[in-house]
Amino acid sequence: MSSVTFKPAGEAARAKAAQTSQPVHELIGSRWSPRAFSDREVSSEQLITLLEAARWAPSSYNEQPWRFIVARKSDPETYSKLFGTLMELNQLWARQAPVLLLTLGKKTFSHNGTTNPYALHDAGMALSNLALQATAQGLSVHFMGGFSRDAARAAFQISDDYELGAVAAIGYAGDPETLPEKFRQAESAPRTRKPLEELVLAGLPAAGAR
Repeated sequence: MSSVTFKPAGEAARAKAAQTSQPVHELIGSRWSPRAFSDREVSSEQLITLLEAARWAPSSYNEQPWRFIVARKSDPETYSKLFGTLMELNQLWARQAPVLLLTLGKKTFSHNGTTNPYALHDAGMALSNLALQATAQGLSVHFMGGFSRDAARAAFQISDDYELGAVAAIGYAGDPETLPEKFRQAESAPRTRKPLEELVLAGLPAAGAR
């Protein structure tokens, strides 16, 4: 298969270049997950735009089960609470990000109270919208599963009706030299993905076939 190379726009341009086997939208090819963030502030308007993009994701029965807790460094109390739930390894680099965001999925449907098995799937769709919108705005997002769900649930008094998804670090990509040494090599390493032949279990079209 031939490859197509994308270079992230803006401040992240020096860092990564995605090589896709087929042409995809530039936003998809340009999105990546840095650990190095600058201390440049993300404006309220930018954040609202990201959340608006998430709001328009598709969901089962149009339930829109996603919920967000936004923590900005300009709000030290909320930021400290969410930052404190991160695993130590993530705290080493995420402390640079000006915004942290925790995603929740409502586990029951609003219209009948039955279990919604697609809650986190749909919340992931919302996060994908958010990440692509961030790329379009010159921002970067890094999602983390490494945090204490029990600590987050306690810190924000989250009810049992919500399942906790991921924490995202949001901001402008920064200088990898500001990272602890253990992270620097990964910051500049090529992005890789498994081949489609490994991911598509049945029905993968042959290249060039109609």
